[in-house]
Amino acid sequence: MTAAAAVHVVLPGDVDDTRVPSGGNHYDRRVCQGLGALGWTVREIPLPGAWPLPGDREGLARALGTIPDGGVVLLDGLIACAMPQVVAPEAKRLRVAVLVHLPLADETGLPPEVAAALDAAERETLRAAAVVIATSAHAARDLAGRHGLPEVRAVPPGVDPAPAAPGTDGVSRLLCVAAVTPRKGHDVLVRALGTLTDLPWTCECVGPLDRDPGHVASLRGLIAGFGLTGRVVLIGPRTGAGLDARYAAADLLVLPSRQETYGMVVTEALARGVPVLTTTAGALPGTLGRAPGGGTPGLLVPPEDPVALAGALRDWLGDPDLRRRLRTSAEERRVMLSTWESTSRLLADVLHGLVRR
Repeated sequence: MTAAAAVHVVLPGDVDDTRVPSGGNHYDRRVCQGLGALGWTVREIPLPGAWPLPGDREGLARALGTIPDGGVVLLDGLIACAMPQVVAPEAKRLRVAVLVHLPLADETGLPPEVAAALDAAERETLRAAAVVIATSAHAARDLAGRHGLPEVRAVPPGVDPAPAAPGTDGVSRLLCVAAVTPRKGHDVLVRALGTLTDLPWTCECVGPLDRDPGHVASLRGLIAGFGLTGRVVLIGPRTGAGLDARYAAADLLVLPSRQETYGMVVTEALARGVPVLTTTAGALPGTLGRAPGGGTPGLLVPPEDPVALAGALRDWLGDPDLRRRLRTSAEERRVMLSTWESTSRLLADVLHGLVRR
Protein backbone atom coordinates (compact mmCIF):
# COMPACT_ATOMS: atom_id res chain seq x y z
CA MET A 1 0.00 0.00 0.00
CA THR A 2 1.14 3.51 -0.71
CA ALA A 3 0.22 6.77 0.95
CA ALA A 4 -1.93 7.54 -2.11
CA ALA A 5 -4.43 4.78 -1.21
CA ALA A 6 -7.79 6.36 -0.45
CA VAL A 7 -11.06 5.13 1.01
CA HIS A 8 -14.41 6.86 1.16
CA VAL A 9 -16.15 5.96 4.43
CA VAL A 10 -19.93 6.38 4.65
CA LEU A 11 -20.79 6.44 8.34
CA PRO A 12 -23.59 7.62 10.65
CA GLY A 13 -23.95 11.35 11.02
CA ASP A 14 -23.96 11.04 14.82
CA VAL A 15 -20.62 9.19 14.90
CA ASP A 16 -19.07 11.82 17.19
CA ASP A 17 -22.18 12.76 19.19
CA THR A 18 -21.35 12.06 22.84
CA ARG A 19 -25.06 12.11 23.69
CA VAL A 20 -25.59 8.87 21.80
CA PRO A 21 -22.40 6.80 22.11
CA SER A 22 -22.51 3.31 20.65
CA GLY A 23 -20.12 0.50 19.92
CA GLY A 24 -20.69 0.91 16.19
CA ASN A 25 -19.88 4.61 16.25
CA HIS A 26 -16.79 4.02 18.37
CA TYR A 27 -15.62 1.32 15.97
CA ASP A 28 -16.11 3.60 12.97
CA ARG A 29 -14.25 6.50 14.56
CA ARG A 30 -11.32 4.38 15.68
CA VAL A 31 -10.79 2.63 12.35
CA CYS A 32 -11.00 5.92 10.45
CA GLN A 33 -8.29 7.27 12.72
CA GLY A 34 -6.30 4.04 12.44
CA LEU A 35 -6.43 3.94 8.66
CA GLY A 36 -5.23 7.53 8.56
CA ALA A 37 -2.31 6.64 10.82
CA LEU A 38 -1.42 3.83 8.40
CA GLY A 39 -1.14 6.25 5.50
CA TRP A 40 -4.59 6.01 3.97
CA THR A 41 -6.43 9.08 2.78
CA VAL A 42 -9.76 8.75 4.59
CA ARG A 43 -12.64 10.76 3.16
CA GLU A 44 -15.54 10.61 5.61
CA ILE A 45 -19.13 10.96 4.40
CA PRO A 46 -21.46 11.26 7.41
CA LEU A 47 -25.15 10.67 6.69
CA PRO A 48 -28.27 10.59 8.85
CA GLY A 49 -29.81 7.18 9.40
CA ALA A 50 -32.93 5.51 10.78
CA TRP A 51 -31.41 2.10 11.53
CA PRO A 52 -32.67 -0.56 11.14
CA LEU A 53 -35.16 1.12 8.77
CA PRO A 54 -34.06 2.77 5.50
CA GLY A 55 -32.64 6.24 5.94
CA ASP A 56 -31.88 9.04 3.48
CA ARG A 57 -31.89 7.27 0.11
CA GLU A 58 -31.36 10.47 -1.86
CA GLY A 59 -28.50 11.53 0.39
CA LEU A 60 -26.76 8.16 0.02
CA ALA A 61 -27.28 8.21 -3.75
CA ARG A 62 -25.79 11.72 -3.99
CA ALA A 63 -22.85 10.79 -1.79
CA LEU A 64 -21.96 7.66 -3.76
CA GLY A 65 -22.53 9.48 -7.03
CA THR A 66 -19.72 11.93 -6.25
CA ILE A 67 -17.12 9.15 -5.90
CA PRO A 68 -15.09 8.50 -9.07
CA ASP A 69 -15.36 5.16 -10.87
CA GLY A 70 -13.21 2.52 -9.20
CA GLY A 71 -13.14 4.34 -5.86
CA VAL A 72 -12.83 2.22 -2.72
CA VAL A 73 -15.84 2.70 -0.45
CA LEU A 74 -16.43 1.43 3.08
CA LEU A 75 -20.14 1.54 3.86
CA ASP A 76 -21.39 1.24 7.41
CA GLY A 77 -24.24 -1.25 7.24
CA LEU A 78 -26.25 0.87 9.67
CA ILE A 79 -26.58 3.37 6.83
CA ALA A 80 -26.50 1.19 3.73
CA CYS A 81 -27.88 -2.31 4.31
CA ALA A 82 -31.55 -1.35 4.05
CA MET A 83 -31.06 0.47 0.72
CA PRO A 84 -29.97 -2.03 -1.95
CA GLN A 85 -31.70 0.00 -4.65
CA VAL A 86 -29.00 2.64 -4.08
CA VAL A 87 -26.00 0.45 -3.25
CA ALA A 88 -26.36 -2.30 -5.87
CA PRO A 89 -26.15 -0.04 -8.98
CA GLU A 90 -23.21 1.93 -7.56
CA ALA A 91 -21.40 -1.29 -6.62
CA LYS A 92 -21.04 -2.04 -10.34
CA ARG A 93 -18.65 0.89 -10.77
CA LEU A 94 -17.21 1.29 -7.25
CA ARG A 95 -15.18 -1.09 -5.08
CA VAL A 96 -17.61 -1.49 -2.21
CA ALA A 97 -17.00 -3.02 1.22
CA VAL A 98 -19.91 -3.18 3.66
CA LEU A 99 -19.25 -3.29 7.40
CA VAL A 100 -22.07 -5.02 9.31
CA HIS A 101 -22.24 -4.17 13.00
CA LEU A 102 -25.53 -6.05 13.51
CA PRO A 103 -27.81 -7.72 10.95
CA LEU A 104 -30.87 -5.55 10.41
CA ALA A 105 -33.37 -8.26 11.31
CA ASP A 106 -31.64 -9.02 14.63
CA GLU A 107 -32.84 -5.84 16.33
CA THR A 108 -35.18 -6.92 19.14
CA GLY A 109 -38.90 -6.23 18.85
CA LEU A 110 -39.33 -5.84 15.10
CA PRO A 111 -42.64 -7.11 13.65
CA PRO A 112 -41.98 -10.34 11.72
CA GLU A 113 -42.94 -8.83 8.37
CA VAL A 114 -40.60 -5.86 8.92
CA ALA A 115 -37.74 -8.15 9.96
CA ALA A 116 -38.25 -10.30 6.86
CA ALA A 117 -38.25 -7.27 4.55
CA LEU A 118 -35.09 -5.88 6.18
CA ASP A 119 -33.39 -9.26 5.95
CA ALA A 120 -34.16 -9.44 2.21
CA ALA A 121 -32.89 -5.89 1.63
CA GLU A 122 -29.70 -6.62 3.52
CA ARG A 123 -29.14 -9.81 1.51
CA GLU A 124 -29.41 -7.88 -1.76
CA THR A 125 -27.02 -5.19 -0.53
CA LEU A 126 -24.39 -7.61 0.73
CA ARG A 127 -24.50 -9.78 -2.37
CA ALA A 128 -23.80 -6.67 -4.46
CA ALA A 129 -20.74 -5.71 -2.39
CA ALA A 130 -17.23 -6.77 -3.33
CA VAL A 131 -16.40 -7.46 0.34
CA VAL A 132 -18.50 -7.95 3.45
CA ILE A 133 -16.96 -7.34 6.87
CA ALA A 134 -18.26 -8.43 10.28
CA THR A 135 -17.00 -7.63 13.75
CA SER A 136 -16.36 -11.20 14.93
CA ALA A 137 -15.76 -14.66 13.53
CA HIS A 138 -19.14 -15.72 14.92
CA ALA A 139 -20.90 -12.86 13.17
CA ALA A 140 -19.03 -13.58 9.93
CA ARG A 141 -20.20 -17.20 9.94
CA ASP A 142 -23.75 -16.12 10.73
CA LEU A 143 -23.87 -13.56 7.91
CA ALA A 144 -22.39 -15.95 5.36
CA GLY A 145 -24.91 -18.64 6.22
CA ARG A 146 -27.87 -16.29 6.51
CA HIS A 147 -27.33 -14.60 3.15
CA GLY A 148 -25.51 -17.27 1.13
CA LEU A 149 -22.29 -15.28 0.89
CA PRO A 150 -19.09 -17.03 -0.22
CA GLU A 151 -16.98 -15.18 2.34
CA VAL A 152 -17.33 -12.63 5.13
CA ARG A 153 -14.17 -11.14 6.59
CA ALA A 154 -13.93 -10.82 10.38
CA VAL A 155 -12.33 -7.62 11.71
CA PRO A 156 -12.96 -7.57 15.48
CA PRO A 157 -12.79 -4.38 17.53
CA GLY A 158 -9.74 -3.55 19.59
CA VAL A 159 -9.57 -2.13 23.06
CA ASP A 160 -7.38 0.50 24.70
CA PRO A 161 -5.07 -0.61 27.50
CA ALA A 162 -6.32 0.68 30.84
CA PRO A 163 -5.23 0.65 34.48
CA ALA A 164 -6.64 -2.08 36.68
CA ALA A 165 -9.93 -1.06 38.29
CA PRO A 166 -9.78 -0.85 42.09
CA GLY A 167 -13.52 -1.46 42.31
CA THR A 168 -15.59 -0.50 45.33
CA ASP A 169 -15.69 -3.31 47.87
CA GLY A 170 -14.86 -6.12 45.45
CA VAL A 171 -18.44 -7.37 45.47
CA SER A 172 -21.40 -5.07 45.40
CA ARG A 173 -20.94 -2.42 42.69
CA LEU A 174 -22.56 -3.75 39.53
CA LEU A 175 -22.17 -1.89 36.24
CA CYS A 176 -24.11 -2.24 32.98
CA VAL A 177 -22.83 -0.26 29.98
CA ALA A 178 -25.27 -0.33 27.06
CA ALA A 179 -27.85 1.80 25.30
CA VAL A 180 -31.19 1.26 27.03
CA THR A 181 -32.96 -0.64 24.26
CA PRO A 182 -34.80 -3.99 24.30
CA ARG A 183 -31.87 -5.87 22.74
CA LYS A 184 -29.57 -5.06 25.66
CA GLY A 185 -31.79 -6.86 28.18
CA HIS A 186 -32.00 -4.30 30.99
CA ASP A 187 -35.50 -5.60 31.74
CA VAL A 188 -34.10 -9.09 32.30
CA LEU A 189 -31.49 -7.63 34.65
CA VAL A 190 -34.10 -5.74 36.67
CA ARG A 191 -36.25 -8.86 37.02
CA ALA A 192 -33.21 -10.78 38.23
CA LEU A 193 -32.15 -8.09 40.70
CA GLY A 194 -35.73 -7.91 42.00
CA THR A 195 -35.20 -11.35 43.55
CA LEU A 196 -31.96 -10.31 45.29
CA THR A 197 -33.17 -7.51 47.52
CA ASP A 198 -31.92 -9.40 50.57
CA LEU A 199 -28.31 -8.87 49.46
CA PRO A 200 -26.19 -5.69 49.41
CA TRP A 201 -25.59 -4.36 45.90
CA THR A 202 -26.10 -1.32 43.65
CA CYS A 203 -26.29 -1.26 39.87
CA GLU A 204 -25.44 1.68 37.62
CA CYS A 205 -26.73 1.49 34.06
CA VAL A 206 -24.66 3.70 31.76
CA GLY A 207 -25.91 4.37 28.24
CA PRO A 208 -28.16 6.53 26.05
CA LEU A 209 -31.78 6.84 27.18
CA ASP A 210 -33.28 8.35 24.03
CA ARG A 211 -32.98 5.56 21.47
CA ASP A 212 -36.25 3.94 22.62
CA PRO A 213 -38.10 6.26 25.03
CA GLY A 214 -41.04 3.87 25.36
CA HIS A 215 -38.76 1.08 26.51
CA VAL A 216 -37.01 3.39 28.95
CA ALA A 217 -40.35 4.42 30.46
CA SER A 218 -41.35 0.77 30.79
CA LEU A 219 -38.01 -0.03 32.42
CA ARG A 220 -38.38 2.78 34.94
CA GLY A 221 -41.79 1.38 35.84
CA LEU A 222 -40.28 -2.07 36.28
CA ILE A 223 -37.56 -0.70 38.55
CA ALA A 224 -40.15 1.05 40.71
CA GLY A 225 -42.40 -2.00 40.73
CA PHE A 226 -39.64 -4.17 42.18
CA GLY A 227 -38.81 -1.50 44.77
CA LEU A 228 -35.35 -0.95 43.27
CA THR A 229 -35.43 2.84 42.92
CA GLY A 230 -32.09 4.09 44.16
CA ARG A 231 -30.46 0.68 43.77
CA VAL A 232 -30.79 0.42 39.98
CA VAL A 233 -29.94 3.83 38.50
CA LEU A 234 -30.14 4.83 34.83
CA ILE A 235 -27.49 7.54 34.63
CA GLY A 236 -27.48 8.14 30.87
CA PRO A 237 -24.47 8.19 28.54
CA ARG A 238 -20.90 8.66 29.71
CA THR A 239 -17.73 8.89 27.65
CA GLY A 240 -14.07 9.62 28.32
CA ALA A 241 -13.15 10.26 31.94
CA GLY A 242 -16.76 9.89 33.05
CA LEU A 243 -16.96 6.36 31.69
CA ASP A 244 -13.47 5.53 32.96
CA ALA A 245 -14.61 6.47 36.47
CA ARG A 246 -17.56 4.10 36.26
CA TYR A 247 -15.34 1.22 35.18
CA ALA A 248 -12.85 2.05 37.94
CA ALA A 249 -15.57 1.74 40.58
CA ALA A 250 -17.07 -1.46 39.15
CA ASP A 251 -16.73 -4.83 40.83
CA LEU A 252 -18.63 -6.72 38.12
CA LEU A 253 -19.81 -5.78 34.62
CA VAL A 254 -23.23 -7.19 33.73
CA LEU A 255 -24.32 -7.31 30.09
CA PRO A 256 -27.63 -9.21 29.75
CA SER A 257 -27.95 -8.81 25.96
CA ARG A 258 -30.39 -10.74 23.83
CA GLN A 259 -28.00 -10.55 20.86
CA GLU A 260 -24.49 -9.23 20.20
CA THR A 261 -22.12 -9.56 17.26
CA TYR A 262 -19.18 -8.77 19.55
CA GLY A 263 -19.86 -6.83 22.77
CA MET A 264 -17.15 -4.19 23.06
CA VAL A 265 -17.93 -3.32 26.67
CA VAL A 266 -16.90 -6.86 27.63
CA THR A 267 -13.31 -6.26 26.54
CA GLU A 268 -13.40 -2.72 27.95
CA ALA A 269 -14.12 -4.27 31.35
CA LEU A 270 -11.56 -7.04 30.93
CA ALA A 271 -8.92 -4.46 29.98
CA ARG A 272 -9.33 -3.19 33.53
CA GLY A 273 -9.40 -6.63 35.13
CA VAL A 274 -13.14 -6.42 35.86
CA PRO A 275 -14.96 -9.78 35.61
CA VAL A 276 -18.02 -9.98 33.37
CA LEU A 277 -21.43 -11.61 33.72
CA THR A 278 -23.05 -11.85 30.31
CA THR A 279 -25.12 -14.18 28.14
CA THR A 280 -24.45 -16.90 25.60
CA ALA A 281 -26.07 -14.78 22.86
CA GLY A 282 -24.20 -14.42 19.59
CA ALA A 283 -20.48 -13.71 19.86
CA LEU A 284 -20.43 -12.97 23.60
CA PRO A 285 -18.85 -16.27 24.75
CA GLY A 286 -15.99 -15.75 22.29
CA THR A 287 -15.54 -12.13 23.32
CA LEU A 288 -15.37 -13.13 26.98
CA GLY A 289 -12.88 -15.85 26.06
CA ARG A 290 -10.55 -17.62 28.44
CA ALA A 291 -7.42 -16.70 30.33
CA PRO A 292 -4.08 -18.32 29.35
CA GLY A 293 -4.53 -20.92 32.08
CA GLY A 294 -7.99 -21.88 30.82
CA GLY A 295 -10.03 -20.02 33.42
CA THR A 296 -13.09 -18.03 32.38
CA PRO A 297 -12.96 -14.33 33.36
CA GLY A 298 -16.68 -14.22 34.03
CA LEU A 299 -19.97 -16.06 34.00
CA LEU A 300 -22.31 -16.95 31.12
CA VAL A 301 -26.07 -17.46 31.33
CA PRO A 302 -28.74 -17.99 28.66
CA PRO A 303 -30.29 -14.79 27.26
CA GLU A 304 -33.79 -13.78 28.37
CA ASP A 305 -33.53 -15.91 31.51
CA PRO A 306 -33.90 -13.78 34.66
CA VAL A 307 -33.82 -16.87 36.89
CA ALA A 308 -30.44 -17.98 35.56
CA LEU A 309 -29.12 -14.41 35.73
CA ALA A 310 -30.30 -14.06 39.32
CA GLY A 311 -28.60 -17.35 40.21
CA ALA A 312 -25.30 -16.20 38.73
CA LEU A 313 -25.54 -12.87 40.56
CA ARG A 314 -26.31 -14.63 43.84
CA ASP A 315 -23.27 -16.85 43.29
CA TRP A 316 -21.09 -13.79 42.66
CA LEU A 317 -22.40 -11.91 45.67
CA GLY A 318 -22.17 -14.87 48.03
CA ASP A 319 -19.05 -16.82 47.06
CA PRO A 320 -15.66 -15.19 47.82
CA ASP A 321 -13.74 -18.06 46.20
CA LEU A 322 -15.69 -17.63 42.96
CA ARG A 323 -15.00 -13.90 42.93
CA ARG A 324 -11.30 -14.54 43.52
CA ARG A 325 -11.09 -17.02 40.63
CA LEU A 326 -12.94 -14.73 38.23
CA ARG A 327 -10.81 -11.71 39.11
CA THR A 328 -7.63 -13.71 38.64
CA SER A 329 -8.80 -14.89 35.21
CA ALA A 330 -9.86 -11.36 34.26
CA GLU A 331 -6.42 -10.03 35.20
CA GLU A 332 -4.78 -12.74 33.09
CA ARG A 333 -7.13 -12.11 30.16
CA ARG A 334 -6.04 -8.45 30.04
CA VAL A 335 -2.72 -9.32 28.39
CA MET A 336 -4.44 -11.23 25.57
CA LEU A 337 -6.69 -8.45 24.30
CA SER A 338 -6.16 -7.06 20.82
CA THR A 339 -5.55 -3.35 20.17
CA TRP A 340 -7.24 -0.89 17.86
CA GLU A 341 -4.01 -0.74 15.86
CA SER A 342 -4.42 -4.45 15.09
CA THR A 343 -8.03 -3.83 14.05
CA SER A 344 -7.00 -1.05 11.70
CA ARG A 345 -4.28 -3.20 10.15
CA LEU A 346 -6.75 -6.04 9.54
CA LEU A 347 -9.18 -3.63 7.92
CA ALA A 348 -6.41 -2.05 5.86
CA ASP A 349 -5.49 -5.50 4.51
CA VAL A 350 -9.11 -6.07 3.46
CA LEU A 351 -9.36 -2.67 1.77
CA HIS A 352 -5.97 -3.05 0.12
CA GLY A 353 -7.38 -6.14 -1.58
CA LEU A 354 -9.96 -3.87 -3.19
CA VAL A 355 -7.28 -1.40 -4.27
CA ARG A 356 -5.49 -4.18 -6.14
CA ARG A 357 -8.61 -5.30 -8.01
